[in-house]
Amino acid sequence: MSPSHRPRAALAMSRKAAEAVLEPSALDVLAQVCALEPPPVLHDFGTERAKAVLAGTELLVTGWGCPPLTAEVLAIAPELRAVVHTAGSIRAHVTDACWERGIEVSSAAAANALPVAEYTVAMILLTGKRVLESARDFRATRTEVDWLRTPRDTGNYRRTVGILSASLIGRRVIELLRPYDLRVLLHDPYVSADEAAALGVELVPLDGLFARSDTVSVHTPLLPATRGLVGRELLAAMRPDAVLINTARGAIVDQDALTEALTAGRVRAVLDVTDPETLPPDHPLWDADNALLTPHLAGSQGNEWRRLAELAVDEVRRWAAGDGFAHPVRRDRLAYLA
Repeated sequence: MSPSHRPRAALAMSRKAAEAVLEPSALDVLAQVCALEPPPVLHDFGTERAKAVLAGTELLVTGWGCPPLTAEVLAIAPELRAVVHTAGSIRAHVTDACWERGIEVSSAAAANALPVAEYTVAMILLTGKRVLESARDFRATRTEVDWLRTPRDTGNYRRTVGILSASLIGRRVIELLRPYDLRVLLHDPYVSADEAAALGVELVPLDGLFARSDTVSVHTPLLPATRGLVGRELLAAMRPDAVLINTARGAIVDQDALTEALTAGRVRAVLDVTDPETLPPDHPLWDADNALLTPHLAGSQGNEWRRLAELAVDEVRRWAAGDGFAHPVRRDRLAYLA
């Protein structure tokens, strides 16, 4: 591609996503390196305007709410050659037809992994110190606490943390845990012993991860093979009072089995995702004192959206200059990605 070429580009996502992630400064930079279609963004590829825009678009900057790029959509976008996604997973909109066309794809998954990993590490440390339970009890009693009677299994000294999947997020969690006095185990069938050693973790079987860990943090993508992966047997193998943290996808965990284990008081849990994403109001997990539910907030929010935009804008700049993507998504790696 000629360095002076300004590819014709369009934004495809929900209006809310565009307003949240793409600040005016980011749009200004995009307009400098691309012939950027002015607003409104494309959020329905079936409209006459969308069809007219897609007919000449070479690059799509996508985000949350982008419709699927099906074969029918690609048929009306004959010049489309690249997709830059301003969020993490591309599964909802990049279809097989895109790969068959040879469309290049980039994602801001690396940027979105950072706040998820930070949330995870915070929850590992907070649950190790039983901060949430202590704060709840302190508020209820409003009396002085005899801290010298703290149970000896409370704390983060040489606690064992199990990481399920060395994904982008899983690897970042491992990296952030290095300064702490923790043992870190990993289960990932695609990681070799040498790679695990380089990461500074002990590679263990799946059942061993759950049996040996004080905290298990789930970072595997949701695939047919991983749906319900964390089932009744693995949950039963967890140490008494162990913690399950899930920031991946709710359907990876057998929610009924987890609810039973929590109701019985055998384990604790921090769930940023559930199945469905918002549980029915009468679901017992809402009232479980040993479960913390958060509304899928571990990923990028607020000022963290700027990081997504900056990565995406840089990818567009590189592609327009003919340098290729720094964060490409490969079809043959989809089985390992969230």
